[in-house]
Amino acid sequence: MLIYLWLVIAGLCFGSFTNAFVWRLHEQEEQNSRKSKVGKSKVGKSKASKTTKSASGSSKDLSILKGRSMCTHCGHQLAALDLVPVFSWVFLRGKCRYCHQKIDDWPIVELLMPILFAFSYAMWPLAMYGWGAVEFWVWLVFLVGFMILAVYDLRWYILPDRVVYPLMGLAAINVLVHVLFFHGGTSALLGACWGVLISSGIFYVLFQLSQGKWIGGGDVKLGVVIGLLIGGPLNSFLLLFIASTLGSIVSIPLLIVGKAKRTTLIPFGPFLLLATFIIVIYGTAITDWLYRVLLLK
Repeated sequence: MLIYLWLVIAGLCFGSFTNAFVWRLHEQEEQNSRKSKVGKSKVGKSKASKTTKSASGSSKDLSILKGRSMCTHCGHQLAALDLVPVFSWVFLRGKCRYCHQKIDDWPIVELLMPILFAFSYAMWPLAMYGWGAVEFWVWLVFLVGFMILAVYDLRWYILPDRVVYPLMGLAAINVLVHVLFFHGGTSALLGACWGVLISSGIFYVLFQLSQGKWIGGGDVKLGVVIGLLIGGPLNSFLLLFIASTLGSIVSIPLLIVGKAKRTTLIPFGPFLLLATFIIVIYGTAITDWLYRVLLLK
């Protein structure tokens, strides 16, 4: 029971971290974009200095590691009582204590993260020792990264490289550790290769055929992360099927009621990430069921 309490507390903290990380990362990207535009326009130094200063703070203020928590509207540094996950948002009624503007953070993120942590532990398909235990704790790291990507994609239709590439590296290290130290052998390595080839390969083909209209380049890179993580051709095809089905379940009703058009952008990243969660937790059970069905036939 104590492990669940720890997972809930950790999930709440990492949910709050996710909201802060997403906002700071976006502000940094916007600040860098403004600096690039100023540099290309070759304006005077004084004008460049004025233009590149973010309304949300300096580069140091926006640092993920060094920056202090602050209101996204007025820039006021937040007190400890303003930073308690979920409870502060409820107590403040979703508004900044200082400027009374609406808080940009999504409280649903802070609620979802502990649920995902605890649910993953309760339903973890591997034994909680040896490789199974290592894989679980690594999975929690992926959950945080996936939540960051999902929120960012939902808000700005981008899967930022600054999050995708570290996850790609972690996934590659995870495969190598399995192969070298936990007797994963060639099957684990081949499974990872098949996963990347199918997940990312299909997205790459779609991206090239549509010139980026059907699917984005970020989805192609995310496909590498997912392929390394889930491995195996069957898991990869299942993931694509589940993600496409989830996307259809959301987009078709929006088209029917007129909330979306055929040209409306609907981010695919969150569906891929949700499908990945389903495969990681239930993939073995699903594939076992499929084998039984096929054998009965």
